[in-house]
Amino acid sequence: MTLVRAKKHLGQHFLTDKNIAAKIVESLRPENKYQQVLEVGPGMGILSDFLLQKTEYETSLIDIDEESYHFLKKKYPKLGDRLINADFLALDFQKTFTGPLGIIGNFPYNISSQILFKVLDNRQQVVEVVGMFQKEVAERCSAKPGSKEYGILSVFLQAYYKVEYLFTVKAGVFNPPPKVLSAVIRLTRNETAQLGCDEKLFWQVVKAGFNQRRKTLRNAVSSLINKEKMTDDPLLDLRAERLSVSDFVNLTNKITVNR
Repeated sequence: MTLVRAKKHLGQHFLTDKNIAAKIVESLRPENKYQQVLEVGPGMGILSDFLLQKTEYETSLIDIDEESYHFLKKKYPKLGDRLINADFLALDFQKTFTGPLGIIGNFPYNISSQILFKVLDNRQQVVEVVGMFQKEVAERCSAKPGSKEYGILSVFLQAYYKVEYLFTVKAGVFNPPPKVLSAVIRLTRNETAQLGCDEKLFWQVVKAGFNQRRKTLRNAVSSLINKEKMTDDPLLDLRAERLSVSDFVNLTNKITVNR
């Protein structure tokens, strides 16, 4: 079959190392009680070859690239409607899948944050994610409070998922090679159904805090707080990067009570 051309506007960098592909697939843990896996951006199917050998779960593939879609349709004729030619970011998970879902992929780096926020929007259904990201993004996802990488994405993801940095991947195993290092991370849904605070306000507090991360929270979130009632709160004397998820939940509850 004619090979698929990597398209810059789609952020495509096709993995060529089968050992790394196998390692990524083995990082899935269907014992976390999901029987369906969706691969995002399969390209020419280097991950798919290993995924479709698994009997623990049923694999579906989604790719927005029509050339990849037609290539994979010939390569895996038995997939039928489990091969989807569509935009992952526009996919209705509840209509497409029943029950818990695992997601895997060598994700396009140009939409990596959007992919992660799509996962967060569907956190009640997405049990696990194993994926390749730009190393910098992977480090932000898994960063701990107090580090320079810790930010909005770290807090939002870690509120609902255990985030593990699994391994680093060099540029030479891709075609074309990206100009950055890559890394594979795993997200595993935690037990948090609700954060125990006004979640809309929580998101506002986190965003405001990190959008002005050099300022103390007293100044960064000043538009959200009652300054007269919260004069002595020690959390407000810290910068956003010092607060854990639970600290942000506590601060959100204090802001709610003192409005």
